[in-house]
Amino acid sequence: MTEAVEPGALRGMLENMLTIRAYEEKAAAMQAVGQAAGTCTSVGQEAAAVGVVAALGAEDLILTNHRSAGHLLARGADPARIYAEVLGKATGYCKGKSGSLHVSAKELGVVLTSTIVGAELSLAAGVGLASSMQGRNNVVACFFGDGAASEGSFHESLNLAAVWKLPILYVCENNQWQAFVHRRETMPMDHISDWAASHGMPAASVDGNDVEAVYRAAQAGIAHIKTTGQPYFLETWTYRTRGHYEPDDQGYVDPDELAAWRAQDPIDRLQRKLDLDAVEIQVIQKRVAQRIEKAWNEAIAAPYPALADLTSDVYA
Repeated sequence: MTEAVEPGALRGMLENMLTIRAYEEKAAAMQAVGQAAGTCTSVGQEAAAVGVVAALGAEDLILTNHRSAGHLLARGADPARIYAEVLGKATGYCKGKSGSLHVSAKELGVVLTSTIVGAELSLAAGVGLASSMQGRNNVVACFFGDGAASEGSFHESLNLAAVWKLPILYVCENNQWQAFVHRRETMPMDHISDWAASHGMPAASVDGNDVEAVYRAAQAGIAHIKTTGQPYFLETWTYRTRGHYEPDDQGYVDPDELAAWRAQDPIDRLQRKLDLDAVEIQVIQKRVAQRIEKAWNEAIAAPYPALADLTSDVYA
């Protein structure tokens, strides 16, 4: 059994969600005026990242996809260093060599992010096997979207994890859209957890816009992995309310569907649950806004890598 989250912890989750939202909206705004590269945001699905990452232990590992800023920030990443990476600066997590799509941060247990759809699924089994062979007793959390679940690597990875009994927490952020194609056009059912269950592992779906529900569901999955050493599948049912990448006018999205999901915004829902007054919310929002602005300014001021660093930290 998992316990309800204390109000203080929920306030921390709210601030994390607001930080992710502010970080991504700033990145999108800077891209719009030509001061940053394009990026893929996770606006509207922050509860999935914050709820799952909050349930992980310090020893656990993360593999994620092209919508990685939420997972990185929820894990404690410095927004100034992520911005610096996006801007190609030397102070970024990968010294400016990865951009927004290939960030790794060993000190945070973030093994990799990948722009290739489903690539993190391909690698998760190897990371899980290494953890098992080393006797580390940790969890490997693999984040991916519903689009990756339509890739062959999804089934291959889950099959290996089930057969080899690997300690992987598969987290599908089912945000309904696969680039510019709706989920309904690519799969015959609503829930990807149905596919996962057919591979012989416990699988659950949870309201991905309720951060407390996500946290408790992730706790349950992690408890299963820790107890049995075997994989668990968690689907967070959510929605990305901005386009596939920046800029994207979302002209292909049904306006009524978008409006319905915006009414279920995870940040608004948590604020209502906490019953915060307007002054309390403004204090948190101001603190977050100042942190993000400071992070952006630090990244802008940071140096570019030296020419001598061009061939460091690369294989060839």
